[in-house]
Amino acid sequence: MLQSNTRAWVRIDRNAILHNMKEIRALISDSTKIMAVVKANAYGHGDTVIAKLLENHGIDTFAVSSVDEALNLRRVGVTGDILILGYTPSVHFHYLAEEDLIQNFLSYDYAVKLNEFAAHHQVQIRGHIKVDTGMGRLGIRYTDEEDHYEEIKKIYDLSFLKCEGLFSHFSVADEQDEQNLKYTAHQNELFQDVIKRLKKDGIDPGKCHIQNSYGILNYKMNYDYVRPGLLILGVTSDDQIPIHSHPDFIPALSWHANISYVKTVEKGSSISYGRHYICDRQTKIATCSIGYADGVPREASNKNMCVLVHGKRCPIIGNICMDQMMVDVSEVEDVKEGDVITLVGSQQNEQIKIDEWSRCVHTINNDMLCRITSRVPRFYTRLKNE
Repeated sequence: MLQSNTRAWVRIDRNAILHNMKEIRALISDSTKIMAVVKANAYGHGDTVIAKLLENHGIDTFAVSSVDEALNLRRVGVTGDILILGYTPSVHFHYLAEEDLIQNFLSYDYAVKLNEFAAHHQVQIRGHIKVDTGMGRLGIRYTDEEDHYEEIKKIYDLSFLKCEGLFSHFSVADEQDEQNLKYTAHQNELFQDVIKRLKKDGIDPGKCHIQNSYGILNYKMNYDYVRPGLLILGVTSDDQIPIHSHPDFIPALSWHANISYVKTVEKGSSISYGRHYICDRQTKIATCSIGYADGVPREASNKNMCVLVHGKRCPIIGNICMDQMMVDVSEVEDVKEGDVITLVGSQQNEQIKIDEWSRCVHTINNDMLCRITSRVPRFYTRLKNE
């Protein structure tokens, strides 16, 4: 376990990330490339470090949510293609050309605005057209009820846009019941139909991609790119969701804090705000230097969620505070100030996964990992060949 001179910290295993990339590669065809999704600070793992690591090991295409995230990568020297999956405000259009970024052409009207800007400044703006085959979020609608193919087609004719690709997004690729299997299959059929119509009209659709992480895990397809995000980091949205493949992913993140104070209180003592926890016996309590301002969900208070202390599971008691939380360590010997607790990861023969936290507060790992705030420093292990 990595010790730290700070009150709380996260450890990221770079070797695990490279291992996970090999596992992803084994799930896809040889002709398909990986577009590494590093949005939201690489799901809390550190976007610039992860992107540089991947670029140094052969990945040349990335996806982010916003122009700000794309600029973060450029500032640290990431030279590969970067697709912005979300909306870029017009005030930032100039970055698209200046930093050689690829914008989501998310609607025809939006593409026209981009084209007008590019024409005025005599530049070209690169992009991929987003097709909404049933996600209902961004993109030009192409469903059984709404056929906006002509809008897709017209974007390819905009003179100052360089339309290099076409993509869509699965909404229920993680669901394996009959209804949702059919829905995902139909999304793919609709996407294929757009590609075929473009080719019939003499238009090269460019690089095509639709598979997100669960699209990779559950479906064999042969597009130009896949878009893994969480899989790179060794986790899925919830390890209780069944999948069709059998990858050997290694979670890259572990999460730790220090014990700041140990005391024994008598039966009937109340712990933390609200007095929602009353000790039913004499109890040894460790106060830990981490709280909801660090990303520990306050909703996990008094729900038998545990952390590891000396390799043993110890329940969190009382309401989790902004900067601190209390743990019942009555069953652990020799606990003292400065000892390390593990919220996520392993101690001795025991392990707590991020999945346990997510299920405790009724969310998914994507959300839980993104909650770990910026005031928690990230430390990165050395690579084996360094």
